[in-house]
Amino acid sequence: MEKPVIVARGIRKSYGKVEALRGVDLEVERGTILGLLGPNGAGKTTLVRIFSTLLRPDGGSASVAGLDVVSDAAALRRAIGLAGQYAAVDEHLTGRENIALAGRLHHVGREAAAARAEELLRRFDLTEAADRPARTYSGGMRRRLDLAASLVGDPEVIFLDEPTTGLDPRSRLALWGIIEDLRREGKTILLTTQYLEEADRLADRIAVVDHGVIIAEGTASELKAKVGGDVVEVELADPETLKRAHAALQEWGATADEARLRVSLPAKEGSRTLADAIRRLDAAKVDPVDVALRRPTLDDVFLALTGRAATAEEVAA
Repeated sequence: MEKPVIVARGIRKSYGKVEALRGVDLEVERGTILGLLGPNGAGKTTLVRIFSTLLRPDGGSASVAGLDVVSDAAALRRAIGLAGQYAAVDEHLTGRENIALAGRLHHVGREAAAARAEELLRRFDLTEAADRPARTYSGGMRRRLDLAASLVGDPEVIFLDEPTTGLDPRSRLALWGIIEDLRREGKTILLTTQYLEEADRLADRIAVVDHGVIIAEGTASELKAKVGGDVVEVELADPETLKRAHAALQEWGATADEARLRVSLPAKEGSRTLADAIRRLDAAKVDPVDVALRRPTLDDVFLALTGRAATAEEVAA
């Protein structure tokens, strides 16, 4: 059986008295995408920085592509690509110059770097803008350029730390397509994201981090199964009505999402639970905006596992 490409065993990291990672164990199989989810301060970015040799762990061990992140750091940097939350491009250089510079930093020969730059510019639909300064690029173009630069050394493993944060829906969909193409080529990808639908679409497996430890791991379907079956979701008009609805349904295991003004509860009896919930809300004189029966989503998983809703603000670190 082939060994995992990314392995962490008991990884710990502290910043002063704050424990960012408290013994993380993780494996990522070759040619797959692992989605790393977690609330603000959970430790996702710290873990990515350790895997990419930007931070040294305080304890435990980790390897990527068979190379230790500490003792083999120099060799490992040549085997990986990294694109962070913010496009790390030089605004004064052109797109072509940015990729060529990344090639030189990866010790790719000048001619080979130039050829690779042309290939990547075509692939990421940046040929027409190749000779413009990066400061003239849109946010989506900068993010594509950053990802292109991270691929100049043809890395075996790619770390994407919230690559689509701040992008408009069209740019996000375009980047999703690129990431899916990379997986089809056999690349191994670790992806952190603040968009649960992104993990649902892209990730082969998902790991949920909270307070510096992995609290759940599995496929999207496996994680959803942990929440249960169907869910009754009640949408309310304002926070006060939300409180009243939550109080009326709390004894049935209802949870409140204050950010989205929604109350959810497990529908153990399907449509019968839906009808009972409507009657209970009517008795409490709660007039909902909408009541629906639906299958659980990763939002439900996140809420059940961490005790908070997966808003952009809460999943940004």
